[in-house]
Amino acid sequence: MKPERWFKPENKLFPHQVGFTSPPHDFDGAPSDFLRMSPRSVGVHGRMLHVPGYVHELTQRTKNFDLLEEFVECMANNGVDVCGQVGSNWVHAGGKTPQQIREFCDRVGDKYQTPLHMAGLCLVEGLRELNVEKVALNSVYYWPDWRDGIARFLKDAGFDLVYVGNFVDQGFYKTQQQVNDLTWIFPGYLAQRSIKYIAEQAPTAEAIVVNGMPNFRNADGIPERMLSLEVELEALCGLPIVASDVALYWNIYRTLGIGPEGQHGRLLSSL
Repeated sequence: MKPERWFKPENKLFPHQVGFTSPPHDFDGAPSDFLRMSPRSVGVHGRMLHVPGYVHELTQRTKNFDLLEEFVECMANNGVDVCGQVGSNWVHAGGKTPQQIREFCDRVGDKYQTPLHMAGLCLVEGLRELNVEKVALNSVYYWPDWRDGIARFLKDAGFDLVYVGNFVDQGFYKTQQQVNDLTWIFPGYLAQRSIKYIAEQAPTAEAIVVNGMPNFRNADGIPERMLSLEVELEALCGLPIVASDVALYWNIYRTLGIGPEGQHGRLLSSL
């Protein structure tokens, strides 16, 4: 059970306390992005999952899935109000279904009295919020088994995938190894080119999903997530974009009962 003292507002550092975790071996931008656009009432705490010898394989996610519950327990003990898990791959690793992930999040959230939102499931919930059925999946840097896994997960959730492809499928890189060598950070122009390509390939799509944690360098050379690009990209393609980072933030804000500051895309603006 969460310690009783955290239910007394006077004992908390911030009225709204959020805990994030991300895959091992990735310095994650989610806590920074979330805090920058949040009201002053929000505080953020981070905890990296520890998996020695981690090499980004789906089997390692399946084997270490229990670390997510450990993360929530630790965050609950620290007085966090809601937990967010960054990285879409964890929901589909090992063939898990949306219903299984929903049941896991509900069980852990109830046990530690602290809601857990997983980025991959937030994609499903964000699409449902926008009431869309036909979806184009931009799998950006995802390896083929990652791409196929998240596509299967979205299909299991009932969506009609009218396009699925990563940067190699889209012709921007010749091999997956070239993509991997960039460590999730890509030229700024690629975000626009990729979204435009998908919109042209999937004219019947009602929304574009962007999975994972791609970063695109801005004019100053600083990598930015989809959060910083969604307004521009939605205007370019004329469709709502549901990205893993944005969908996760949206669900966290919903749980807290607050919204972000600044201008954002359709999903965050729905708050």
